[in-house]
Amino acid sequence: RRHIQEVFQDPFSSLSPRMTVEQLVEEGLRVHEPMLTGQARQQRVLAVLRDVGLLPEDMPPETARQLLARYPHQFSGGQRQRLAIARALIVQPQVLVLDEPTSALDVTVQKQVLTLLQRLQRERGLSYLLITHDMDVVRAMAHHVMVLQHGEVVESGSADEVLTTPQHPYTQTLLAAAGR
Repeated sequence: RRHIQEVFQDPFSSLSPRMTVEQLVEEGLRVHEPMLTGQARQQRVLAVLRDVGLLPEDMPPETARQLLARYPHQFSGGQRQRLAIARALIVQPQVLVLDEPTSALDVTVQKQVLTLLQRLQRERGLSYLLITHDMDVVRAMAHHVMVLQHGEVVESGSADEVLTTPQHPYTQTLLAAAGR
């Protein structure tokens, strides 16, 4: 479980409304690194929140502590998605399963989240298993594409190959529907 983490489509329903930001993000550390002290856990939480862009480097400690005490409903959709990403990253996984990670976000916030995911992939050497119907997200994020129809792989190959010269009629239909 530590090596593969999931970021769900709707962060609002995947983040417990009864837990603070600190409790949500540190939960994986309590399970996978129970020997960490409370202070060490908090430092890791602050670091990952900085990494996903929720805490500026120059944020005063008191303001950072206030952010840790907030609840998910007090954040925007894009901020909640960043919280969900931080929660997944806290245990330093090798793979993130991203289930429609931008579908609930407006276009501007989608771009910010995709840019964040691209940066995290480069910096951390992460692999992503991206599940999406959004061809723009596929173009922005994918290196290899598998197209499924009714749970069966109908086409597979490099993103460039599949998106520019689709072979299967279903892939052609998907791309045509996306205006490609």
